[in-house]
Amino acid sequence: MGTMTERKPLDYYLNLKYSITIIPDESGGFAAEIEDLPGCITQGDTLEETYSNMEEARKLWLETVYEDGQYIPLPNQEVEYSGKFILRAPKSLHRKLDRMACREGVSLNQYLVATLSEAVGQLEGRSRHPKVKKSKTSTK
Repeated sequence: MGTMTERKPLDYYLNLKYSITIIPDESGGFAAEIEDLPGCITQGDTLEETYSNMEEARKLWLETVYEDGQYIPLPNQEVEYSGKFILRAPKSLHRKLDRMACREGVSLNQYLVATLSEAVGQLEGRSRHPKVKKSKTSTK
């Protein structure tokens, strides 16, 4: 994640361009979220309504977080990542991962990147299309 810098005026954050993910809802309409702003979600019956609702939700999210003095993340495309990070793991896990990489005939780094990519893809798929459990209500 990017480093925290000096706080800028509210207008600076309101003018940033955040990516919006819009997902068709099975029952009709659309759900939308800004992943860079945790909890900034909305819905609408049409794409136009969903986008309009998201603009309002984004503005309210930014104003509220700004007024509370909390950190406002920058849009993901403005944060630069090196692609390199340090991970500490138990020696036993390190050994198991190295053995698995050897069995696959790849380096430990290649094995970890492939394994993490697969896991993230699965988790991303689950979080974007959550299964909603309907509760049974008693009529007694």
